Amino acid sequence: MTTDLHDPSGLAALDGLISHTTTQGVPTLYTAGSGNEVSAGLFFRVGRADETLATAGITHLVEHLALHRLGLSDLHHNGATANAYTLFHVTGSEEEVVTHLNSVCAGLRDLPMDRLETEKEILRTEAASRGGGPHSPLALWRYGARGYGLSSYNELGTWSLTPDQVRHWAETRFTRDNAVLWITSDHVPEGLDLGLPAGTRSPAPAATSALPVTPAYIHGDDGHVVLTSVLRRSTAAAVFTDVLGRALFHDLRQQGGYSYTAEADYSPRDAGFATLTAHADSLPQKQDAVVGGFVDTLARLRAGRIEQSELDAVRGKLLKMYDSPGLGAAGLPSYALSLLLGHPLLSPEQHRAELNAVTVADLHEVARQTWDSALLQVPGRGVDWAGFTLAPQSSPAAVTGTRHPSLEDDRVTLVIGAEGVTLETPKGPVTVRHDACAAMTTRPDGARALTGHDGFAVTVEPTLFEGVTAERVAALDAAVPAECVVPMPARTPEQIPQPRRQAPEPVVGRRGASGRGRASGWGWAALVVLLPVLAVAWAALGVYLIADRIDEGRIPPLGGTLVIIAVELALLRWTRTANLRRRQARG
Repeated sequence: MTTDLHDPSGLAALDGLISHTTTQGVPTLYTAGSGNEVSAGLFFRVGRADETLATAGITHLVEHLALHRLGLSDLHHNGATANAYTLFHVTGSEEEVVTHLNSVCAGLRDLPMDRLETEKEILRTEAASRGGGPHSPLALWRYGARGYGLSSYNELGTWSLTPDQVRHWAETRFTRDNAVLWITSDHVPEGLDLGLPAGTRSPAPAATSALPVTPAYIHGDDGHVVLTSVLRRSTAAAVFTDVLGRALFHDLRQQGGYSYTAEADYSPRDAGFATLTAHADSLPQKQDAVVGGFVDTLARLRAGRIEQSELDAVRGKLLKMYDSPGLGAAGLPSYALSLLLGHPLLSPEQHRAELNAVTVADLHEVARQTWDSALLQVPGRGVDWAGFTLAPQSSPAAVTGTRHPSLEDDRVTLVIGAEGVTLETPKGPVTVRHDACAAMTTRPDGARALTGHDGFAVTVEPTLFEGVTAERVAALDAAVPAECVVPMPARTPEQIPQPRRQAPEPVVGRRGASGRGRASGWGWAALVVLLPVLAVAWAALGVYLIADRIDEGRIPPLGGTLVIIAVELALLRWTRTANLRRRQARG
């Protein structure tokens, strides 16, 4: 049963292209597609950015559990969990699509919790095989360890989420009021039984920031230069992205021959903003040239040196899309996502008008905004010379508390305090405050790994720091909010790290290193015994060699005497210096 949908978000603009209604309380967009098959997608306004680091993966778990009962099928279907949405997609006959959607919604209403631990392990396996890609760190550097930054992290919740947590997430986020359905059909198929619980539409999460200033840069892997910028959603921003991609391809591949891939992408983040991502690859020996060329291309556009022909080429390509006979069906997912996120909907005529209105001056303004909000990931040397600032490599302040020197590096000290933890390093302090802790993983052996909202992390390994007792770890556990704690499985003895000095040096008197102290002491004793023996041997050898040279007339007798004295003095000085160093080490 369906009823008319009255929505002030601009659906009326789609009249004549796309029909709209509600299906059991779910806003529904539909229009006829090409071919005999039907495609459908059920969007929910919930994704990774809605989670916390401690519960990361909970949305993905719900998606997997909801699809489990479908089992093996020749039907083309899939699920996807993105930053701001979750999508269940299917293509098949009308009857198959109805059966699939009904099954998904039945699974959401009654998740198979007996599969929970198995699906957790599947997600961990999936993450291990997926890899991050060259741009994966950029989100955490821009947003920190929350919101849109969580896409850079592993799904920690797959270790600790309980059935009650997962069930509650499904009941409150996967609701009819937080969903949009689209179908490539001239009618809503009969037999749909969505039956989703009532709820509320969740706005996209507000963006956080871990960057005090932009444009900024970070160091990344060899062979890749990646830039992200956050722009207001607009037709001009989308056009500029294509202009930038074409310019990078021309400058870095066609003209410079430095890159194989040079491209740019525009992706909506929420109702008001989108993310521009540009990427170029290179061989290690060419990456300095790629960094320079990449920055030069962006600087040229920022300076307003954009040709009318560049704009016309991109505009012509985009306008051709609106001549496609299947325009309505092809645009259904995009329209449904805009409706879900609350972004205004534009008819094809309105899109054409906006495209035709874009000017070179508009692109210049977007280029300036792109530069101003840029985060650039570069290999090798930095780009301070271009006006980019290195993203913070340390925390602005340290906490006070008990001090625990590193057993591996004398320059590093762990501080455990009432307000948080700090790792004091030669490059500055790294601090995680308890009131800004995104997650703390715990191990039965006492190890703790804390990550702050700003993305900085401190690992507490009792085996690697002096004096980290069970009492200190217990105090740490009591101070961190319970909702941030993620218990992890026990490690084997081989997996627990042991201290390893960075360079050989005397450690006499250091607690916990008495064995190494004894070995060092025996070494000094042996040296004291051997030095006089070596001195006599060298002297005797010197007398023989010099006498031999005197016999041959190549060294006068006085010269030979002076050489012997020099050798003796050198050996004596070596012995005295060694003894002095030995006493200083013991003192």
